[in-house]
Amino acid sequence: MSEIKTWAFWRAFLAESLGMMIFVFIGLSAAIGDRNNTYPDQEIKVAFAFGLAIATLAQSIGHISGAHLNPAITLGLLASCQMSILRALFYVIAQILGAVAGSAFVNAIRPEIIDSLGVNKLNGVSPSQGFAIEFLLTFQLVLCVLAVTDKRRDVAGFAPLAIGLSVGLGHLAGRGERCFPLIWFTDPLHRMWHQPSSILWACNYTAVI
Repeated sequence: MSEIKTWAFWRAFLAESLGMMIFVFIGLSAAIGDRNNTYPDQEIKVAFAFGLAIATLAQSIGHISGAHLNPAITLGLLASCQMSILRALFYVIAQILGAVAGSAFVNAIRPEIIDSLGVNKLNGVSPSQGFAIEFLLTFQLVLCVLAVTDKRRDVAGFAPLAIGLSVGLGHLAGRGERCFPLIWFTDPLHRMWHQPSSILWACNYTAVI
């Protein structure tokens, strides 16, 4: 409980919230793109946007909060005993607040195409197929984060780049997969809750465990 009384704790809280807001804004803005999202390079553009955003933010705020920017990553670090339950809880709250703010900015700037985000669809696959895809790709993301941040590593590298590439590869392989439960959380705030998002929330966290 003593950590909650420190400025470093709340600085990390603010960093997670601000980082998540920027990430969601960039990611959703890229996903919206132009009116015509059928261009062959659309998936590549979105994958690059998500991957580069994560890499940039991880480098920018990683020294402050660790730049989780994802409840699945926070849960993974909690499960591996690398953070306290209290800090994990506040990180998730910060991420939710940031995601809501980022989504609200997108909705305010481009309200006419909020239904074009595609986050209420499973991209032509069944719920079980969507679960399997999200499970595997969330697993590889959490594995990457835990591996590149392992203090026992004797191989130097650039962790933010590796994590950003992992996110980008996940989007390319899954053709629109998220690996980010809060991306699925924000859009239903502007519309009704829907089944696919709840399925993908479940598999994101199952993959972490």
